[in-house]
Amino acid sequence: MITVVGMGAGAPPGADVAAGAELVVGGRRHLDAVRLPEGAERVVLGALAPALDTVAEYVAEGRPVTVLASGDPGFFGIVRVLAERFGAQRLDVRPGVSSVAAAFARVGLPWEDAVVASAHGRDLRTAVNLCRAHPKVAVLTGPGAGPAELGAALRTDARVLVVASALGSGEERVERVTPAEAAGRDWGAAVSVVLCLDEARALGPVRSVAGPRAGAAGWALEESAFAHRDSMITKFEVRALALARLGPRPGDLVWDVGAGSGSVAVECARLGAAVTAVEKTPDGVERVRANAAAHGVDVRVVHGAAPAALSRLDDPDAVFVGGGGRELPAIVAACARRARRSVVVAMAALDRVPAAREALVDAGLECDGVLLQSSRLAPLPGDVTRLAATNPVFLLWGVRPHSRTEGVSP
Repeated sequence: MITVVGMGAGAPPGADVAAGAELVVGGRRHLDAVRLPEGAERVVLGALAPALDTVAEYVAEGRPVTVLASGDPGFFGIVRVLAERFGAQRLDVRPGVSSVAAAFARVGLPWEDAVVASAHGRDLRTAVNLCRAHPKVAVLTGPGAGPAELGAALRTDARVLVVASALGSGEERVERVTPAEAAGRDWGAAVSVVLCLDEARALGPVRSVAGPRAGAAGWALEESAFAHRDSMITKFEVRALALARLGPRPGDLVWDVGAGSGSVAVECARLGAAVTAVEKTPDGVERVRANAAAHGVDVRVVHGAAPAALSRLDDPDAVFVGGGGRELPAIVAACARRARRSVVVAMAALDRVPAAREALVDAGLECDGVLLQSSRLAPLPGDVTRLAATNPVFLLWGVRPHSRTEGVSP
């Protein structure tokens, strides 16, 4: 058996945790904290491959091995690697308190509804988008993806960062800072986890991570679920297909350009994505904000006209274009150049379809589309029903070819 012992963030597991082992593997500070059995070989964990090769030699000979790790080694830890190499049945895992649990404990917050992202050796943008979309996020840090980098990316967001450094050690520090303050400091290499909090919502109702939010069921909601002006809203039949083609998910950034009521923006946010809505009219901006608040989601609203307003935004994973008038071809072209995965365009005017399609294709996207025509059941006097036709809408979508097989989720 390989005994995997979690150490560091919670109470110390005791000096004799390696008793009986003939090989003890771990970080230097963990090895120094335990009593090694007489004659046991000690391997300081640096490069992973050589250490695993040494473990393999002992396992092949049936000799006991102990691996020391931080916190809960099954939570973004070494258990995954050991199970893949040696099989889960060989592991005796004795978890400690994870750094995430310890960090939330230090600030007195529950975390059953928190979102956890690892930025260690991964693209920081996924963690940033999760922080924008959710009120309570824990980010496991790594080189080049620490509090300073996270703070710089969230500088304009209404968030508080709790930076928990060297948890469980004599050098432990837990500090509350703004994103701007975090961006301006050198945090060194000892940071364990950063909590990103929207303090106004951090103690709100328990929410699921990726499912519908704010207690509302389903998606492609009825138009009555949103405030809108003169029926100027993306109808639910169109919204259903648009959401399917956008594929919003936790860790994504979605633009809703020409947001109007913000129905698409809100639905994407309810499905866990970070969302930026671009709207040129002042009353539209307020309407989007009101609808987001009513559904308990965080939508960043930019007051401005596309395509000019898009230049200062972070590149999106997916874009919905629901308005634009004569500027539509230029807007679609700007979105298609920058979208990492897909662009969906809704149009009522037949004349604009060819130019929008050309813009998607010219940007290297694979284009497809459909004309949506639906008729809804409507009551008539005498307890009978008729079919009431809705206005036809063209829905085009462009998909970047590599995104069919390459995911960006955490």
